Amino acid sequence: SINRTESVLDLGCGCGPVGISVYKKLNVKNLYASDFSKEAVSVTKENFNLHKVNGIVKQGSLLDPWEGHKFDIIIDDISGISTTVASLTSWFDGVPCESGEDGAKLTIEVLRNSKKYLKPGGLLFFPIISFSNVKKIDEEAKKLFTKVNLLSNNTWPFPDELMKHTKILANLKEKDLITYEDKFGIRLAFTKIMVAQND
Repeated sequence: SINRTESVLDLGCGCGPVGISVYKKLNVKNLYASDFSKEAVSVTKENFNLHKVNGIVKQGSLLDPWEGHKFDIIIDDISGISTTVASLTSWFDGVPCESGEDGAKLTIEVLRNSKKYLKPGGLLFFPIISFSNVKKIDEEAKKLFTKVNLLSNNTWPFPDELMKHTKILANLKEKDLITYEDKFGIRLAFTKIMVAQND
């Protein structure tokens, strides 16, 4: 259970839906949001006004805009999928996906830097998506934080646009850069939501 919600950061906020829903559900005092995309930031600002959100929106890379700030909660919503997989889909049209071939680059950067932006006992929520090097991210999180827990694990079928690229995906899987499984004739991926607690 979360009882400290004075300051929440929505990192990689897009147009702000995750942060805004957390703000309303947890009765957050101050919501902070940032994204690399200037367009996303301007839409988030409009949405903050629309939903009467008390907070600040900034543009910038990862945690850079928040130097000197400390948060109760950081929600990491930056891209965490292999750039190769991203290039085969329409998911990132017009949005940068610079997470590396194994999809772990940005998530690991956030894990490594987030401790200095979290208050003692502060929580970092982050996704691990099977279109990334799951093991690498998991090991890094456990190396950096003493408390890392799984909140949810959702399995979902491959989108049609990816089913056309079985050879490329099989090659990535063979190198442990992504993971998926075939069950009952359906190809499945997953999204795990993890929470790490700052000491």
